[in-house]
Amino acid sequence: MSATLALAQELIRRPSVTPRDAGCQELLVARLAPFGFKAHTLARNGTTNLWLRRGKARPTVVFAGHTDVVPTGPLEQWSSDPFEPSIRDGLLYGRGASDMKSSIAAFVVAAEEFVTAHPQHGGSVALLITSDEEGPATDGTVMVVEELARRGEAIDCCIVGEPTSVDHLGDTIKNGRRGSLSGKLVVKGVQGHVAYPQLARNPVHLLAPALAELAAAEWDRGNEFFPPTTFQVSNIKAGTGASNVIPGICEVDFNLRFAPVSTASRLQERIEAILRRHGIEFDLRWTVGAQPFLTPPGTLVQALSGAIAEVTGRAPDLSTTGGTSDGRFIATMCPQVVEFGPPNATIHKIDECIRVADLEPLKDVYRRTLERLLEH
Repeated sequence: MSATLALAQELIRRPSVTPRDAGCQELLVARLAPFGFKAHTLARNGTTNLWLRRGKARPTVVFAGHTDVVPTGPLEQWSSDPFEPSIRDGLLYGRGASDMKSSIAAFVVAAEEFVTAHPQHGGSVALLITSDEEGPATDGTVMVVEELARRGEAIDCCIVGEPTSVDHLGDTIKNGRRGSLSGKLVVKGVQGHVAYPQLARNPVHLLAPALAELAAAEWDRGNEFFPPTTFQVSNIKAGTGASNVIPGICEVDFNLRFAPVSTASRLQERIEAILRRHGIEFDLRWTVGAQPFLTPPGTLVQALSGAIAEVTGRAPDLSTTGGTSDGRFIATMCPQVVEFGPPNATIHKIDECIRVADLEPLKDVYRRTLERLLEH
């Protein structure tokens, strides 16, 4: 059994449902302390964060990831215990196998091998690990970034181990992410009897033309790295449950994933202007969940792409699609942030799994990226 597979299995056995860490980070400290990594644990509100660093010089190359996993869902629907790793037909099953305990195992073994082969390497190697990525993400990576900034520690390059590959390991690198803007809209009407609509104002009817305009709007055209901004309704609620009552209010939750060619403030202005133009009385609360970030092709992208080509023979695509990640927090202090990890087809699903044959190549990509960035 490879060291990467063995460590991935050890991590999966720990039931670290967010925000619990369940001892995963203690295991990482025990593994890396003999290799000269100094550990700093930061905990807040049930979240455990770990900063492991070897060296004091720059550049500082960081592997970032999370030990927490999403809940399992109905246990009876799993083919095997989600917290007892199982290998069947060349696949490693378990909650977190893909998202993202295998990446963490590959980080650790890659760091061990790199330090063993290059004990006098240049720069510094570090790991930033949280147990709050799958949750609200308020006490995790964002807290570590704040602490590092307070201490004057810099990060020059960061690889987040999110599962980015699509069909085959190495086919996709995420070199940026879109921003996330959410709105909670309350449209005000007048409740009444459906037989006397002249005495009421139906907020659903008032909203419908505006909602159609919002759904059809072109917010921007994106750019060479980002697709156009999208608008999606996630929830609509109105009515008392009775079929003969016109509702008094209609509540709508929506989200925009926006390219950096737009701004959150400008999108808010446009949406509120559309609602006012349709004569709607409303309240609207906004939440900016993430600002977009981008790492153009440069030192880190070239090093990682070269390592992927060397190990897998593939030339990875650069992509900014998908949801948010903790990369958005790291990008506030690090000029080069990318995400790279195993295929993501089974993340958050029943019977989450990863190909065993991908584990060693994933570790090799991480190690060879370190060699390209820090060997000399």
